[in-house]
Amino acid sequence: MTEASEHDGATPERGAAVPGQDGHAGGTGDAGTGTRTRSGTGSGSGAEAGTGSGDAGAWAERSGAARPGRAAAPPAPRVRLVDVAREAGLSKTTVSAALNGTGRLSPEVREKARDTARRMGYRPNATARQLRAGRARLIGYVVGELADTPWTFLESPYFARLTGATAATALARGYAVVLLPAGSLQSEWAALPLDAVVVADPVADDRIVEDLLAARIPVFSDRSVEGRPGAHWVDVDATAVVGQALDHFHAQGARRPVLVVPDSTTRFHREVDAAHRAWCAAHGLPVLSVRAAEPGNGPVIQAVETALGSGPDRPDALLVVAEASPPLVLDAARRHGYDVPGDLLLACVSEDETAVHTEPPVTTLSLRPDAVAEAGIAHLVAVLEQGLRETGGALVPVRLDVRASSLRRG
Repeated sequence: MTEASEHDGATPERGAAVPGQDGHAGGTGDAGTGTRTRSGTGSGSGAEAGTGSGDAGAWAERSGAARPGRAAAPPAPRVRLVDVAREAGLSKTTVSAALNGTGRLSPEVREKARDTARRMGYRPNATARQLRAGRARLIGYVVGELADTPWTFLESPYFARLTGATAATALARGYAVVLLPAGSLQSEWAALPLDAVVVADPVADDRIVEDLLAARIPVFSDRSVEGRPGAHWVDVDATAVVGQALDHFHAQGARRPVLVVPDSTTRFHREVDAAHRAWCAAHGLPVLSVRAAEPGNGPVIQAVETALGSGPDRPDALLVVAEASPPLVLDAARRHGYDVPGDLLLACVSEDETAVHTEPPVTTLSLRPDAVAEAGIAHLVAVLEQGLRETGGALVPVRLDVRASSLRRG
């Protein structure tokens, strides 16, 4: 198939009127001349152009649109590449190259072709592209961690950023993202022509990874799928999350840091818990941690209040890995009589931009969802389009943004 034919792809549907040069059915087509009398008596020029006005009447009679009281108008025909070329005064090949971003064209010619296509409402033939590439250019996306409440992940600043960045990065590469509910049954997605599926933070008992791999659909997830045929991964360094925060606390004089972590079976949160225990053992400090029973501000703030507690052995630093609003965490510390950062150093693993605007501003660790999405989609495209077969992955470094909440005064 030539470059230009990728845009037109297929011939018009049976019985559909196709616009000619004068804007009416039966005008001049792309190749040769021909006469077609099926479903009408009109004749048209061009093998692609189709039939004349007789077809429109036959269409109306077959569909019932010609009956009294009903509109007798066929649906608007799809704008073809040749229509755009004719309107722009350019060749079909030139327009195709302009829309594909290929060829040696001047910026003026390329913009003229693109502007004409936008104005006329031209869309490439998706069916032709799928046949040519052998792909539907659809990527499934599912968040495994929130299977019981499948759509609440968009309330999380991290998952909202990760989802948006994944969709935008994929679209820039010519792929569309299809949101799938966590815990979905195979029957709900098996019929979709998915080229691959991104499974963000799968839980230990979620079968979706196994079902996708059994269906020979490439899976892109975290490091929990490492080494499995057909699976690829992009992850963040959980050990660095804990190490950077606790090293920073320790340098500021903290000796009783407490961790608030979700009660979750994802690989990331299991590694955070293990890294915290290892760090405390290496520094000869007590292991202080509290688990948040469920995701969301309410359960996490409740866990924060439990961690802060009361008595002579109160913590002097707080690392909140379970996602919660930084202003709410700060308020909880103050309700329990802490001055931040005088009595308590505070850091949150969060993408919430409100952390910058609190008093004092809250130190955060960013898991860099934009970078995770970019690395994941780049790897996905390499697998689908370049035939990359290795099942390796990429580790994205985290970022510690130190602010006043974790700095001792003076």
